[in-house]
Amino acid sequence: MDSFSEKLKSAIRRTRGCLCVGLDVDLAKLPKALPPNGEGALAFCRSIIEATRDLAAAYKPNAAFFESLGAQGFEILELLRQSIPHDALFVMDAKRGDIGNTSQAYAKAFYGLLKSDALTLSPYMGKDSIEPFLEYPGTCSFVLCLTSNPSAADFQLQTLQSGEKLYERVAKTAVGWAQGQKGEIGLVVGATQAQSLKDLRKLAPRTAFLVPGVGAQGGDLQATLKEGRDQDGCGILVNVSRQILYASAENDFTDAARDQAQKILEEMKVYF
Repeated sequence: MDSFSEKLKSAIRRTRGCLCVGLDVDLAKLPKALPPNGEGALAFCRSIIEATRDLAAAYKPNAAFFESLGAQGFEILELLRQSIPHDALFVMDAKRGDIGNTSQAYAKAFYGLLKSDALTLSPYMGKDSIEPFLEYPGTCSFVLCLTSNPSAADFQLQTLQSGEKLYERVAKTAVGWAQGQKGEIGLVVGATQAQSLKDLRKLAPRTAFLVPGVGAQGGDLQATLKEGRDQDGCGILVNVSRQILYASAENDFTDAARDQAQKILEEMKVYF
């Protein structure tokens, strides 16, 4: 089985970009032609995937939007997993992380049943809450390191007695957790934190980064690509959700989504 890093590099080279299309399905924002329910959400996501299958290196469903649909939500995720192109990555945005046996169950759900290539996790409870996810070969567990939301400063930017920022400690510690494990550790780093992205890349030169915050949140794509790629010029996924998903609320939503994805990919090709 290929490692996650190898699969990521292959996906980036195939598309000449690192676009991760976020599937944040808000029923209130679905195109008018689709019903605002689970069936509409599934049809919408499948249409977006089909429209961007040659452009996207990865797809990232946000678990919350599917869990809010009840039991049907997990069934939709299973169907979407089957719709992802074989040469694209399936990244589950679930932000899990709990005591060992609970994490084992989360890992079984997202890696064992859904066959996700990657999963977002919270590292707040420490190593034993992350280790169960590292038992799955070919996967990458992206821990929240420095996020793009305004309140990230409440904790992540706090300076420790050592002089380092909390997010820097998280990065160095989390990368160490992957040593000798079957799965990889990655870092979630917001595109709104360009200087910190550069600093983190120095701390973790070979670690995969998942970067949200480009597009609707105002992150700088060029700065992100310049500072965020690894030593091989890869090692990064840039997530874009709303800018692509909701480019149009009319019947042309798939064409509009593809147009937006193509524009982003053209900007990326300068770096790949």
